[in-house]
Amino acid sequence: MNLFAELLAATQKSQGGAATATPSVITQTGPRIQKSRRGVEVKSAREIDTMRQASRIVATVLREIIEMAAPGMTTGDLDVHAEKRIREMGAVPSFKGYHGFPASICASINNEVVHGIPSNKRVIKAGDLMKIDTGAYFDGYHGDSCVTICVGEGVPEHARTLSRVAQESLMKGLATVKAGSTLFDLAGAVQDHVEAHGFAVVEDYTGHGVGRNLHEEPSVFNYRTRELPNMKLRPGMTLAVEPILNAGSKACRTLKDRWTVVTVDGSLSAQWEHTIAVTSDGCEILTDRDF
Repeated sequence: MNLFAELLAATQKSQGGAATATPSVITQTGPRIQKSRRGVEVKSAREIDTMRQASRIVATVLREIIEMAAPGMTTGDLDVHAEKRIREMGAVPSFKGYHGFPASICASINNEVVHGIPSNKRVIKAGDLMKIDTGAYFDGYHGDSCVTICVGEGVPEHARTLSRVAQESLMKGLATVKAGSTLFDLAGAVQDHVEAHGFAVVEDYTGHGVGRNLHEEPSVFNYRTRELPNMKLRPGMTLAVEPILNAGSKACRTLKDRWTVVTVDGSLSAQWEHTIAVTSDGCEILTDRDF
């Protein structure tokens, strides 16, 4: 992504410096703060195994939240559960403390696109379209994933369709991944599927490399652009792929809390994300929830 790039750039600007990376550091909660300065990293089998464990924790938490989310609960309830379970499984929340983010999950509802801050005052309602994004930092490596949940009864059919197409576009993109394929292949597959259904790809946020840092190179775009890195994928690359779709315009804006991003036109938004490892003939979905 970097999903948090806007805040990082704003912080650097306010400090009078250029938007360049600073050395990685560790917070009290564990996750590394900055994007890697090492460029695109190829992970060893040992590193991927550790990421597999981190990602399994993320998948477990998201599966539990999908099952428990119900009208009348608050997004704060879900955040408390996520942090408790991540820590019980021997990891720390990747998001909490990341550039000052105050929670272990991002909970974004309906027209909120990304970075929604969970709160005990935010009550989940029947018919809501809710995005839950979370990460876990285990033994020096991150896993990162997002799901969209149709809450209770009364979710409009167009909202369910938006979520379904977002998930399908993620899998269409992942189907292109293998050694020798390109990020352009992935981006094109996502864009084509989204636009064929009349929805818009959010261009302000992208996927990203992931590993020792929550956000690493390369950026993983969901649409064709000249900004796409000109590289072929290699076995051992680890990526967080995450199409974000709006039902209306792709335009977004950030609220005064400096985190929550919403659609400009008030339309619904959906997001699905997996952490993957590139293999010689495809990819392994490390955050697969079917186990």
